[in-house]
Amino acid sequence: MMTMHNDENALKLAAAAWMAGSTLREQRRRLKRYTYGDQWSDPVRLPSGLTVSEGEAAGNGGERPMTNNLIRQLVKSVVGLYRRDFCQNDCGTDAATARRNSLREMDARMLEEFLISGCAVQRVVAEKRLDGEGVWVDNVSPERFFVNRYLDPRGADIEVAGMIHEMSLRELTVRLGRHDTARRRAIERIYLNPDINRAGRSDTGYSSEAIEEMMRPSSPGRCRAVELWTLETRSITRCYDPESGSAFAVDPEEEAKLRRINRRRKSHRTATKPNNTHRPISWKRCDTLRWHCRWIAPDGTVMAEYDSPWLHGRHPFAIKMYPLTDGEIHSFVEDVVDQQRIINRMITLMEKIMSVSAKGVLLFPTDRLPSDLSWADLADLWSRPGAIVPFKPSERSSEPRQLTTSGDCGAHQMLQIQTSMLEQISGVNSSLQGRDTTGNTSAALYDARTRNATTALIDLIEAFATFVDSRNRLIDGIRSETRTEADI
Repeated sequence: MMTMHNDENALKLAAAAWMAGSTLREQRRRLKRYTYGDQWSDPVRLPSGLTVSEGEAAGNGGERPMTNNLIRQLVKSVVGLYRRDFCQNDCGTDAATARRNSLREMDARMLEEFLISGCAVQRVVAEKRLDGEGVWVDNVSPERFFVNRYLDPRGADIEVAGMIHEMSLRELTVRLGRHDTARRRAIERIYLNPDINRAGRSDTGYSSEAIEEMMRPSSPGRCRAVELWTLETRSITRCYDPESGSAFAVDPEEEAKLRRINRRRKSHRTATKPNNTHRPISWKRCDTLRWHCRWIAPDGTVMAEYDSPWLHGRHPFAIKMYPLTDGEIHSFVEDVVDQQRIINRMITLMEKIMSVSAKGVLLFPTDRLPSDLSWADLADLWSRPGAIVPFKPSERSSEPRQLTTSGDCGAHQMLQIQTSMLEQISGVNSSLQGRDTTGNTSAALYDARTRNATTALIDLIEAFATFVDSRNRLIDGIRSETRTEADI
C-alpha cells in the first residue's frame, strides 16, 4: 500500500478545476430556486443604491409578490414523457444492476437535474455496501463535482475530473485506511487538527477562501476529501510470452525480472533438451495514457492513490454537459426563466390593480343623508343585499351613484401572450401535458399533436440518452472480480 504524502500539485489542480466551475454552480443555484418556486430572490439595486431581493423591492413598493410556478410543471412533463416513452425497464443494462441501483428512479432524478442545470453526472464503481456487493451507480450533484473545461460533446478532451466526498471520520478511515492501524491513525490526526483547512494553503497559489469553500463540511462532525482523477502519461513495457501465448504489460522496473526468467528458461532448456529451441519472453517499452486517482485531504495529504482498476481503464464518472457549444452550458430551465419572471410580474401587477380599483364604491352627496341615519348606518344598509337606502331629494345636487373602475388595462391579454410564449420556447405545449383535449378529439389527432410537441424535445432527450449509454459502458467495463476502492 502506498505511503501517505503531501502533493502540492494535485491540490493546485483540484482547486483550479473547482474554482473554474464556480459560475456554473452559481447559475445552477439560481435555476434550481426558480424550478422549485423561489422566484423573487434575484438581487436588484434600488435608486438609493441599496441592493435587495426582487421580492423585498416589490414589497417596499406596496406590491405583494406572487408566483405562478410554470417551470416546475414543464420539468415534470418532460420527466414524465421520458419515463413513459424512453426509459427502458432495465435502463439498457443487466437487470440485476438496474434493480440493485433503482436505475429507473436514479435516471429520472438525473434527467431532472439535467433539465435544471444542463449537467448530468453519475459515478459508477464496484464496491461492497450494506445492500450488497457489485456495481453501484450514484448521482453526483454539480455542487460537488469538478472537471476541466472541455469542448468535445463526447468528453474526449477531459483530462481532470473529480468530486468532493463528505462523510464521517469513521467512514473515511475505514474506506481509506482499511486494516492498516497506522494509516487509520494518520488519517485521524489529519482531520482532528483544528487548523486542517489552513494547512498547506500558502503553497497552493489560491486564496484561502476558495480552498475553504471547497473543503468546508455542510455540517459539524463531517469530513471532506477530494477524489481527483487525472489523465497521465506512463511508460510501460508490453510483453508477449510464447510459451503461454499471453500478452501482458508491466512497469519498466520489472524488465530485470523478465531477463532473469529468460535466462532461467534458456539454462533449463540447455540442460534438459539441448536441441530444443529457446522461446524467451519478448517485450517493448512504449508510452501510454492512464487514469490515475488520488484521495486528497484538506491539507494536501494524498491519503490513497491508484490507477483505474477497472476493465474500461477510465475514471468512474459518466458526464454530459448540454449543449456544450464552445464549451458553454445552457439548460432547458434557463430558456424559460425570463418568461416566468414576466408572468410573475403580470399576476402581481394584476393583483395590485384589482386591489386598488374602486369596486362597488357609493358616491353619496352629504346634503342628502337623512337626519335619522349616520354614515355608519348608511354603509351597513349599502352592504346588505336587497336593502333600501333612503335619501333626501334635491335639485341642487346629483343623486347617489355607484362607482366601478376597470382593473384590466390589458394585463390579461399580456399574461396570455407570455404563457403562450412559454410553451413555444420550452416545446412543452398543452397537448403534451394532456390539456385542451375534448371528448370529440380523435385519438389520431391527439397522437399527432403529441408527436409534434415531442419534436422540440427530441434533441434534449437524445442528449440524455447518450449519457445513459456512456454510463452503461462504464457498467459493462467493470468486472465483477475487479478490486473495489477499499481493496486498493
